[in-house]
Amino acid sequence: MTNPFQTHETTGFFQVLRPVTPDEILSMARQLIQQHFTRGLAITSPEQTREFLMLELALLEHEVFYCIYLDNQHKILVTETCFQGTVDGASVYPREIVKRALSLNACAVILAHNHPSGLAEPSQADRNITQKLKEALALIDVRVLDHFVIGGTEYFSFAERGLL
Repeated sequence: MTNPFQTHETTGFFQVLRPVTPDEILSMARQLIQQHFTRGLAITSPEQTREFLMLELALLEHEVFYCIYLDNQHKILVTETCFQGTVDGASVYPREIVKRALSLNACAVILAHNHPSGLAEPSQADRNITQKLKEALALIDVRVLDHFVIGGTEYFSFAERGLL
């Protein structure tokens, strides 16, 4: 039986066992999670969504705003980075999120962004943009199911805290 924490590497004529690097483990984990977040699959739990978003966003050195667009059965239409910022912020434009939701014929969206500082607590600006997005998307009958803030190994869920 092979050790999942070792990999084979071919050097010349020999095959050498070496430990798997942390980057390789993260890459494998992302591939496995990404398989569960492909177009057409239903999102079945907040935990599954949180794990996916933590793998996507936790190690980034700059802030990004991410959306998971869903159909009326909460099946994934698209997962994508919508905006990219700097180490301490990203500009988010509700108009662009609304346009994208319309172009995909989305019925719901899960919002997320990371805090490269590692602190998952949302700022007042985070709370404000969440409210603006919720109101803008409601005008076109798209529900905001949650907004996750990912800070390293910590997270904050607006839905879990009753802020949606």
